[in-house]
Amino acid sequence: MPKNRVSRPIILGIVGDSAAGKTTLSAGIAGIMGADRVAVICSDDYHSYSRAQRAENGISALDPKGNYIDILEQHLQLLRNGKPILKPVYNHDGGTLDAPEYVEPKPYIIVEGLLGYTTRAMRDCYDVKLYLDPEEELRVRWKIQRDTGKRGYTEEQVLASLEKRKADSPAFIHPQRTFADIVVQFYPPAQHAEETGAHLNVRHILRPTLPHPDLTPLLDPSANSGLHLELSRDSDGKPVDVLEINGNIPCERAVRIEELLWTLVPEASHLRANVGAYSNGDGSETSHPLALTQLFIGYHMVKAALGEHAI
Repeated sequence: MPKNRVSRPIILGIVGDSAAGKTTLSAGIAGIMGADRVAVICSDDYHSYSRAQRAENGISALDPKGNYIDILEQHLQLLRNGKPILKPVYNHDGGTLDAPEYVEPKPYIIVEGLLGYTTRAMRDCYDVKLYLDPEEELRVRWKIQRDTGKRGYTEEQVLASLEKRKADSPAFIHPQRTFADIVVQFYPPAQHAEETGAHLNVRHILRPTLPHPDLTPLLDPSANSGLHLELSRDSDGKPVDVLEINGNIPCERAVRIEELLWTLVPEASHLRANVGAYSNGDGSETSHPLALTQLFIGYHMVKAALGEHAI
């Protein structure tokens, strides 16, 4: 039986470097939970300078000094208390600061962006904290695909931007990893290093800050099971569970795991068709590792709403 259902909005944080997959994962989770029940907010909207101004003053978008961190902090607190906000809007196409947007809280709120865990007050607003940490070479390829395909950059411009920001990621983005409940790492299989989509492997580093679902009924010791769970040590030496999902997990195995997770998220079962879909630039594909990741996070959001690990 659930404990006391939480009356305030449940807030999921998704933080990661540029082109780490935050928007794709956010959209997928919102689809699972129901678009009418989820507000998605990009913390990058709180940039305090336009692209042209950043070029003039030499401050990167990854630097907290180039963002209204204090306003983001206030807005997270307001949303957590069920109150609306007037959210700034950063136009990624033109690099401009556009007119603000009125946002009312919904039962679930996803806040994704570069600097969502920068302050203690911000971190205290989340019920579930996720950090996306794809293999760096994969992230670079994703960034080139996105910025040349959607934002009008040349590949040379993207690579120059990455070089210019090289010191900013370890200074401002990577330290936020330590605050996450779950670290998600997509990476290509060893035999297909060029893979960037549906057949990527994914590793979930599960910290004991959340009560994770029991997946032992689905564990199979066979080498080709596609799913592996073990106790390990994180980069800081602390014990964690590590869930590995193979990009080539047999379809029937993936479906069995999805079925288990759907039984744990019954209020979202009518949205099954939305899970695992993503845009590959030429259309839409479905990834089992992405689907399982989305469902796993959706599970934690529902459990938080039921008061099972509210903070």
